[in-house]
Amino acid sequence: MDLNLKCKQIRKDILSEIASIGSGHVGGSLSIVELLVVLYYKHMNIDPKHPLMHGRDRLVVSKGHSGPAVYAVLSDVGYFDKGWLYTLNKPGTNLPSHCDMNKTPGIDMTTGSLGQGFSCAVGIAMASKLKKDGANIYAVVGDGESQEGQIWEAAMLAAQWKLDNLIAFTDYNKLQLDGSLEDICDLAPLDDKWKAFGWNVITVERGNDCDCIDAAISAAKVSDRPTMIILNTVKGYGVSFAEKAGCANHSMAVTEDILDEALKELDGAV
Repeated sequence: MDLNLKCKQIRKDILSEIASIGSGHVGGSLSIVELLVVLYYKHMNIDPKHPLMHGRDRLVVSKGHSGPAVYAVLSDVGYFDKGWLYTLNKPGTNLPSHCDMNKTPGIDMTTGSLGQGFSCAVGIAMASKLKKDGANIYAVVGDGESQEGQIWEAAMLAAQWKLDNLIAFTDYNKLQLDGSLEDICDLAPLDDKWKAFGWNVITVERGNDCDCIDAAISAAKVSDRPTMIILNTVKGYGVSFAEKAGCANHSMAVTEDILDEALKELDGAV
């Protein structure tokens, strides 16, 4: 499988589902497409036909507003019909704006309140260790989310328990809801912070590159500690209208005209 072509397809699906309701979380969804594609198509032990399979790997997207990206991938690998994407955040939908494990097949933890999903991921990793089920637990946190104290409380516990089955990712796009991290509450040097908390740390300079992400995950799997993979990403990556919007792409309108231009761009027609 050509993962880069798959990423383009997933971006089309994300934008199409958001356009179906008119607006949504564009920036943070597009920035983690490569990560999700590498996880679901190369690394995760899952079975969409048996979503509650014992010993399956789990993914907790603690930055739950990136739900549209997760939904696009889950539908593509077969957890539910792709037609569901066009019900995003509408009355009676199974695809709410933020991930909900009680509504969406394939979602392993309800998230949205920043910081809480990461704590849950640590708890899931602890339970997996106790059960000895061999699962890898993956978690995605936002950089703005990492300003929450709860992230660092969970980080301490994970290191204490030597949760080597926990691989986390920071979507380090340097932008949050209403500005840059540098202007609001800077995290730098982020790698040193995680190292100080006892974690194995891998920094990926090209955080929207499938091969670089793949190599980092493979390296993390042989660590004797929990690993934080810091992905230097671009918010809204892959679509020019979103990238140019900067922090305004956190949640933004996607009209039919904008969608048409973006789809042409992804097809290489513009």
